[in-house]
Amino acid sequence: MQALRWVAVRSPTDEEGIKELARTDREAASEAVIRRWREPLFRHAASIVKDAQEALDVAHEVLIRALREPRFFDPPFQMKAWLYRVTSNLCFNRVRDRRRRREILAAEPLPTATEADQASRVIVSERQVRIRRALDELTENHREILLLRYWGDLSYVEIGRTLGIELGTVMSRLSRARARLLEHLGQEEREAC
Repeated sequence: MQALRWVAVRSPTDEEGIKELARTDREAASEAVIRRWREPLFRHAASIVKDAQEALDVAHEVLIRALREPRFFDPPFQMKAWLYRVTSNLCFNRVRDRRRRREILAAEPLPTATEADQASRVIVSERQVRIRRALDELTENHREILLLRYWGDLSYVEIGRTLGIELGTVMSRLSRARARLLEHLGQEEREAC
C-alpha cells in the first residue's frame, strides 16, 4: 500500500504537480510530462496529419522540445497551451510540406496507405469518418479551433493562449466553426451534435 502512495505522489498528472516535482527531481518530472502528454499529443497530431507514424513522430518531437525548453517547468509557464500550440504548428507545417511535395512530384503516383492507416480505418466508425470529412472541408482556422476544443480538450482560455487570440475571438470563432461543421454534416450527425 505504501508503494502505491509513493507512486501517486511521485507521478503527478496536473501541471502544478509536475512543476512542483521538477523543483526536486527534474528527471521524474520529465517522465511525468511524457506519461501525461504523449497520448493526447499523438491523438491531436493524428487528427491533423492523418497518419499514425507521422503523428507519433510529431508527438515525440514536441515532447523533446518541451523538455529542452528552459522555461517549461517555471511556475507561470503554460505547459498545455505550449504543447498544443507546438504540436499544431508542426502538424500544419508537415501538411503544408506534404502538399508542396505532391505538387512538385505530381507525375509520381501517390504512396499506398500504410498498415497503420488501414488498421485505423477499420477501427474508425462511419460517423467519425463523416465528421472527419466535414472537418476537412473547413478552413484551417476553423478546423484547428475545433480540434483543440473537442479532441485536445482545451478550455477556451487555453485555446486563446495556444492560438494567441482573445477569449471573445475564441468564442466567436468556435461558434462559427461549429456552424460550418454542421453545414457539412448530414442530418443524422447534426442531430447527434
